[in-house]
Amino acid sequence: MAGGAVVHTVGGKTYPGKMTAFVFFTCLVASSGGLIFGYDIGISGGVTSMDSFLSEFFPSVYAKAKATKDTNQYCKFDSQLLTLFTSSLYLAALMTSFVAAWVTRVFGRKWSMFCGGITFLAGSALNGAATDVMMLILGRILLGVGVGFANQSVPLYLSEMAPANLRGMLNIGFQLMTTIGILGANLINYATSSIEGGWGWRIGLGLAGVPALIITLGALVLPDTPNSLIARGYAGDAKRVLVKIRGTDDVHDEYEDMVKASEEASAIEHPWRNILQRKYRPQLTIAVLIPCFQQLTGINVIMFYAPVLFLTIGFAGDASLMSAVITGLVNMFATVVSIVSVDRLGRRALFLQGGTQMFISQVVVGTLIALQFGVAGVGEMSRSYAILLVLFICLYVAGFAWSWGPLGWLVPSEVFSLEIRSAGQSIAVCVNMLLTFVIGQAFLTMLCHLKFGLFYFFAAWMLVMTTFVALFLPETKGVPIEEMNLVWSRHWFWGNYVTGHDVAGGNRRSHAV
Repeated sequence: MAGGAVVHTVGGKTYPGKMTAFVFFTCLVASSGGLIFGYDIGISGGVTSMDSFLSEFFPSVYAKAKATKDTNQYCKFDSQLLTLFTSSLYLAALMTSFVAAWVTRVFGRKWSMFCGGITFLAGSALNGAATDVMMLILGRILLGVGVGFANQSVPLYLSEMAPANLRGMLNIGFQLMTTIGILGANLINYATSSIEGGWGWRIGLGLAGVPALIITLGALVLPDTPNSLIARGYAGDAKRVLVKIRGTDDVHDEYEDMVKASEEASAIEHPWRNILQRKYRPQLTIAVLIPCFQQLTGINVIMFYAPVLFLTIGFAGDASLMSAVITGLVNMFATVVSIVSVDRLGRRALFLQGGTQMFISQVVVGTLIALQFGVAGVGEMSRSYAILLVLFICLYVAGFAWSWGPLGWLVPSEVFSLEIRSAGQSIAVCVNMLLTFVIGQAFLTMLCHLKFGLFYFFAAWMLVMTTFVALFLPETKGVPIEEMNLVWSRHWFWGNYVTGHDVAGGNRRSHAV
C-alpha cells in the first residue's frame, strides 16, 4: 500500500515510515471509534427537530416551535430539558474520562475501546426503546460513558501505532470517521423524518448500535500498541507488534526509544501530580487550551443543533434536515483535505488558515441573520438569502474540518511524553467534554438572549485562538512522540520551561530533530 517514505530519519536515527497494510487496517478499525462520537452529534440534532419526537417528550417546546412567524425566532427552541437531552452525554463522558485514563494505562488501549463500544451499545438500545424523558437521558448517559472511553483511547492508539511521518494522516482517521458518523446520522434523520406513525426517531436513536458494534468487535481483534505493551511488561509482544506494523525487522532504534521512554515513565509514580511540574507546563497548557478552543469555535452547536438552527432561521422541516446533510457532506470532504495535507503543510498552517476562514464566516453569518431578523427575531427568510447563509455556514464547517476539527484531537494526543500520556489525554478529553456540555446546554438560551450576537461571540474566540496558535504552538509534524520534548525546549517561549536538562533521556536525546 502506498503512502509515505520507507525510512524516516530523525537526528541520525532511522524510523520505518512505510504505510503497511497492517498498520492501515489497525488504524482504520480503531478510528471507527469516531463513528460513535459523530453519529451521536448528528442524530441528536435531527431527532430534536422532529415533530413526533418533540410532541412525545417535549410538548412545550413543540407548541412553541409551531407558533406563528410573529414569534421570536431566536427563542422558540429554548428549553433546558431539551438541551439536557443533548448535553447529558458530554457530562457523562467528562466523568468517565478519569476512569478511562486508568483503564487505558493499566489494561491497554484496546480494552478501553472495547469498554466504550459495549456501553455505547447499551445506551443506543435504551434510547431506541425510550418511553419517557428519564429513560432517554439515562440512555444518553450510557452513550456518554462510551464516548468517554473511546475519545480517551482511540487518539492515543492511532498516534502510537502510526509511523511518525504519517501520524497526522492516520490520526485524522478518527475525525474522518466522526464526520462520516455525522453525515450518516443526517441522512438517516432525513430518511426517517417522514415515516408514518411518527416513530422514525426510534430508528435513528437505535441505529447508534451499529457503529458501537463495529468498535466493540474491532477492539477484540486489534493488537495493543507497542508503547502500551512495553509499559505493561510485555516487551516481547511489543517488538513483534512493532515489526508487524512497520513491515520490517529494522525497528531497533524505534524500539529502543520506546523501551527507554517506558523505563523513565515507570519511575513516575504519580503522573497526575507530575503533570503539574514546570517542565510539563507546555503540554498541560496545550491539553487544556486546544480542546477548550476547539469547542469555543462553536462547531458543535452548528453540528448537533444544525436542523434546529436551520428551523430557527426559517427553513421548513425537510429543508432544515437536508441543509444539515449538506453541511455534513462538506464536513466529511474537507476532513479528507486535512488528511492529505497535514503531514505536508504541517499543523500550524492548517490551524492558521482554517481559523481565519472560520472567523470571516462567523462574522458574515451573524451579520446576515442580524439583517434578516434584527434584535426582535421576527421575520422570514427568502430562498436566495437562505442559500447565501448556508453557503457561509458550509465555508465555516469546511474551515473547521481541515483545521480545528482533526487537529483539536491530533495535537493533544501527540505532544505528551509516555510518563504523563494517559493523564494528559484524560485532561484533554475532560476539558473537551466539559466545554461541549456547557456550550451545548447553554446554546439555545444564549441564542435566545444574544441573538445574532452569538455568532460574533464565537468569531471573537476564533480571533483569540488563531493568535494563540501563531505565537505559542510549535510545529510537530514528523516528530517522533518520544522526541517531542525537544520541540518544546527550542520554542521561543516554552524553552523557558523545558530546558535541555528536562528533555527526556538527557544526552540520549540531545541530538537535533
